[in-house]
Amino acid sequence: MAENKQMLLTIGAFILILAVSITLYAVNIINWSQIAPLILALSGIWLLYTAWAQRKTPKKYQRSAFSTMSLGLLLLAVAGAWYLLSFSWLYSLSLLLFTIAALIIVAALKHK
Repeated sequence: MAENKQMLLTIGAFILILAVSITLYAVNIINWSQIAPLILALSGIWLLYTAWAQRKTPKKYQRSAFSTMSLGLLLLAVAGAWYLLSFSWLYSLSLLLFTIAALIIVAALKHK
């Protein structure tokens, strides 16, 4: 039953993310090219929250909190790289490489 509540909460959060993105575009706070990075960034933040929430109660055949956190950080990095692409592709590349390197180092230290 708890899994159904978590799934409903995630679906509701994603619909809210879409609504916020469309509303920000409608009131001219962001332009159309920033809608997708905003959706990715807010989804990454949501994944970080769910990783934090599931760290206390891990399930046997479910993603670990570390895996969910890593996916959330990668989504945030992709969104940031997409935004930085408007300035220079080198900024985007460096952000992605920095994030991947940090996750590899943390994973190596975690499994020591």
